[in-house]
Amino acid sequence: MKYYIIAGEASGDLHGSNLMKSLYKEDPNAEIRFWGGDLMEKTGGTLVKHYRELAFMGFAEVVMNLKTILNNIKVCKADILKFQPDAIIFIDYPGFNMRIAKWAKNLKIPTHYYISPQIWAWKENRIKEIKRDVDFMYVILPFEKDFYEKKHHFPVEFVGHPLIDAIHDREPVDEATFRASFNLDEKPIIALLPGSRKQEISKMLTEMLSVVKDFPKYQFVIAGAPSQDYEFYAQFLNNENVHFISNRTYDLLSVSTAALVTSGTATLETALFKVPEVVCYKGGWISYQIAKRIITLKYISLVNLIMDQEVVTELIQGECNPKKIKAELHKILETEHRKKVLESYEILEKKLGGIGASQKTAHLIVDKLNS
Repeated sequence: MKYYIIAGEASGDLHGSNLMKSLYKEDPNAEIRFWGGDLMEKTGGTLVKHYRELAFMGFAEVVMNLKTILNNIKVCKADILKFQPDAIIFIDYPGFNMRIAKWAKNLKIPTHYYISPQIWAWKENRIKEIKRDVDFMYVILPFEKDFYEKKHHFPVEFVGHPLIDAIHDREPVDEATFRASFNLDEKPIIALLPGSRKQEISKMLTEMLSVVKDFPKYQFVIAGAPSQDYEFYAQFLNNENVHFISNRTYDLLSVSTAALVTSGTATLETALFKVPEVVCYKGGWISYQIAKRIITLKYISLVNLIMDQEVVTELIQGECNPKKIKAELHKILETEHRKKVLESYEILEKKLGGIGASQKTAHLIVDKLNS
């Protein structure tokens, strides 16, 4: 069978690579072309376009880059027509993928959506497009099944969360070797996960690094995104207590005591590594003003959304300031509060359904194609 996979972000690259491994097990003769990143490319198949060329953040930036986005859609459609896949698999990235899904549906190419667009957060009216253009949906958050089936009468498969697979399957890191490799001393580590796009990294690191002087007994380590070069991060490395490690986020989390994390998938990754965290988010003024008027969720972190309570503190926009970050970081370093957070993390992991999301999804896709 021939599979065309579209992932437009770093997280999609991770989950896409694991899905591809499972597809090759289910279908040894699989041919795969994809939009993704380095991890998917290492797995096999043919990379058409890297997600670095697709990552536009916020309403204003999307408008400014509309010409590029429309051209990418045109390129994608032409490549699909040339490849003639048996199925298209979309991984999140809804602004782009739903446009392709509508077009593919008219051509009667089976459409499989792995990792649902977060329409429960905003753009809930997108359910009309999903019902019309998506043949099969595979969801990874426990509350999404009820959202789709009970509220919108659209059948979906809950396959569990692929992050559990990614963390479970990784090679364990030797802490002493890891510290020596990156010139880290014996002080406990506070990991900084500021996002993957330049403008959010710049904004978030400015806030996160403002508290370094208040924690001299700890060392701060910036988790570099694979989509950005060292030269970009160099401007933030002007303190001997601040270090930088690129493309080794999981290894870093596995040896960290606490973390400051920008909202998104990273909040859940940090929790699954059992690292107490403070969620920090500050967006551009225009984008934030628009977002707060259309997003009605109680929380912005996946940890709190899944648990339906505030397990980790969220500092958003004006509250994301040095004073608040310092206070909340002190709390998660204290024994009593840490204990409560870690106990909640155990419950969170059970809610996510255990290992095997990638394999379940691949099996369902291949089975549906064969039948």
